[in-house]
Amino acid sequence: MLSVDRISVMNMENAIRGARNPMNSWARMDSYYDEDGNFVLGENDLGLATRLAKAGSDHRKFLRQIFVSMDITAPLYWWKEFDTYKVGTVANSTSTMHKIQAKKFERDDFSHDKMSEGALAALDSLIEYLEGARERFVETADKAHWHDMIQLLPSSFNQLRTVTLNYEVLINIYYARRHHKLNEWHVLADAIEKLPYAKELILVRGDE
Repeated sequence: MLSVDRISVMNMENAIRGARNPMNSWARMDSYYDEDGNFVLGENDLGLATRLAKAGSDHRKFLRQIFVSMDITAPLYWWKEFDTYKVGTVANSTSTMHKIQAKKFERDDFSHDKMSEGALAALDSLIEYLEGARERFVETADKAHWHDMIQLLPSSFNQLRTVTLNYEVLINIYYARRHHKLNEWHVLADAIEKLPYAKELILVRGDE
């Protein structure tokens, strides 16, 4: 499973102004903020942004200045794949090292939506052992029990990270992963499609 929450898009005004720097065309800027404080691209600015976005990465540098922050909760096996996107991303995660003992282990702490009945039974058995180790660690502070938790923790364990990236990175993620066998990537792709001006600025490769 994967969930995306608390999405914020930032710096679009500065990015589109910078996109006009090469031709000194600032006088053609027609974007504005609506009554809710949302930045709205005017016809001129949207036309320029769309043309640059479709022209390729050398021409759409301004997309690297449109920042997106989101909270993603996903299993460790998914985060291992996400971590290939090191350029243009920053992430702060919840800590298994410091907080693994802070709450009771439950099935919903793990991604299990695709598991068979046999796998669920195995997961429940592991959760029972992990919870016993957690209780023993909380009671005794014996690090042997903490090591049991850390080293037995399966890759299906869900972790929350607050991630900051940009529209150029999102283009790479979307087209590289939207048809991936892991359903988690499809959920993220759906969230990307709903970002402001995603159709014009992110989904720029047509049906490729």
